Amino acid sequence: MPRIGFVGTGHIAAPMARALARGGHRVTVSERSATTAAELAAAGLGITVATNADVVADSDIVFLCLRPAVWADVIPSLPWRAGHQVISVMAGVPLADLAKGCAPASDLAVTIPYGLIENGGCPLPVAGNPSALTALFGAANPILPQKDEAALTDHFAASTMTTAALGLLETASHWLAGQTGDRDQAEVYVSNLVAGFLHNLDRDRAGRLSEARDALASPNTLNLQMVNGLDKAGAFDALPDILDSISASMRK
Repeated sequence: MPRIGFVGTGHIAAPMARALARGGHRVTVSERSATTAAELAAAGLGITVATNADVVADSDIVFLCLRPAVWADVIPSLPWRAGHQVISVMAGVPLADLAKGCAPASDLAVTIPYGLIENGGCPLPVAGNPSALTALFGAANPILPQKDEAALTDHFAASTMTTAALGLLETASHWLAGQTGDRDQAEVYVSNLVAGFLHNLDRDRAGRLSEARDALASPNTLNLQMVNGLDKAGAFDALPDILDSISASMRK
């Protein structure tokens, strides 16, 4: 098995490190951040902590999980080899810049993981060479190769739909709690109902979402009232403009 290293150890790196360690990989994480690194080392999974330089020197595949604002001060001085495979999860850092910073390593990729990757089911759009990411996570997570980094930027924008969905669910939960007087039951009901429905939804091709929506929002149903109400309020029409704005903000 290839040796795995993480330069930058935060909330994105931690679930990936745990998943790979449970899968039998030898995983080394950097001392940034010290608290998360110590927690991983104490988890009983065989994860070790080292300096950034030692992480790179002792790994075959290296994940770059630093904040975009600091990566350029850290990465170029590390002992890169031509045989390294490098996977960046740093938003807004172009592959061309990574190629300069990680030279002579040239097997590069950029992706967008979420914490749910630890248990599988996390879609992973990827620009660059997807082979290392596919080998490590493809069995449990959909790998979505992109034609270029511009498409990846649009996926970053679309990933904010998780926050949008949570905001809608929270609003509905507050409404239900106002009707029933029980905040706990309201949130348990709304969150589990939607999560359970999405868990059982086929998600293998385009059209599944509209099929599921139309099956629920059939004529003379409460669900159709919701769809029509949101449509009348302009919620669906406003969303593409919001996503355009978010995507444009990453291209400045």
